Formats: sequence, C-alpha cells, structure tokens
Amino acid sequence: MIVKVCGMREAENIREVEALHPDWMGFVFWSKSKRFVGELPGYMPVHARRVGVFVDEDAEQVGRIARTYGLDIIQLHGSESPDYIGQLKSALALQLGREVHVVKAFNIGTADDLAATTAYNGLADYFLFDTKAQLPGGSGRQFDWSVLAAYDGPTPFILSGGIGPDDVPALREWFRTGGPVTEKCIGIDLNSRFELAPGLKDINKLKTFIQSL
Repeated sequence: MIVKVCGMREAENIREVEALHPDWMGFVFWSKSKRFVGELPGYMPVHARRVGVFVDEDAEQVGRIARTYGLDIIQLHGSESPDYIGQLKSALALQLGREVHVVKAFNIGTADDLAATTAYNGLADYFLFDTKAQLPGGSGRQFDWSVLAAYDGPTPFILSGGIGPDDVPALREWFRTGGPVTEKCIGIDLNSRFELAPGLKDINKLKTFIQSL
C-alpha cells in the first residue's frame, strides 16, 4: 500500500513527514493552489519518491521543473489529453535520461465519471481518483467510494479526496467489502485534512494515522 502525502512545501515539515516513512511525497506546481511551491525548499525528500503535481502545464516547463526538483513521478490534475501524456513521457525520457512515471487524476462524482479513464489506459502508469470539486485537489471532501465498483480498467489507481485522520476503519471496511476493484487500489493520498495550514502538515495526526493503517 503506497502512502502519498501531498501538498508539501516547508523544508522542516518535509523532513518531519519523511521521518514517518511515506512512500511518495507530493509538491504542487500549479500557481493557483494554496500549496503552490514557488521555489526549491531547503530540504527535499531523500527516501520518499518525489511527485510533482501539474495542471495543464506546458510540457517543456514540466521538464524544467522535474529536473530542478528531481521529480520521480508527474501527476497531471487538469484536462491533459492522452496525446499530451504520450508526448510528455517521451520528452521527459530525453530531457532527464530516465523514465518518469505519470499519474493522471480524475474527478469522480458518479460511476459515469469513470468512463473518461478508458482513453488513458496504456499511457498513464497510474490513475488517481479524487473528489469532483471546483478546483483541482485539496477540497477536503470525500466522494462515495462505492461508485468505484464500476471501474473495470487495467490501470492501477490511488484513492484520494478528503481522506482524514479518522478514516482508517472506513478504509479497512472498503478494502474488505468493496469487491474486485479494491485489488487495483495500490495506495492512498493524504493532504488537506492532515494540515495545520495549507502546505503545513500535522505530524502527530499523520504519525497516528500511518501507524494505525
């Protein structure tokens, strides 16, 4: 189970969160976000994989940021097309000399929203299912996980959207009773409900949650 802590920005907070041993740590490079990373923090994770979150960003700029921040994974949270993802992965491989995995995020409200994933199979390495909201990510609201029973695609996914400190029992119950789709869920994304302020995580809440999980 991948544990991703997203919306990181402050150097000491990054260091403290990494000490809890999350698998991935996310950095938001969308200027309209309250968690926007405008400059390289004084500390970046060494052991956790670095995820850069982008929204309809120019591919060349994604490459420049990926190089500067040493990103391992690119998360696309906008309306990026399948063609864009294919071109981006090829461009990143040339620019960085290494493979960079891509996560494509989808905003989910009903089972019908899952149809949009089909065109991205074989291009995105992972999907991320988030709550449908006015702005991408960090809404603090959950969607009804039961609608994911309709997902029958081959691409593994990460569960996101308002997962909070008290949700370990609900997660256990969903994995126990959610049916075959839960086998495709390879991780969870933690963000706004573990914050003291946007971009600043509550270490005690994260520690308790991760240990319990």
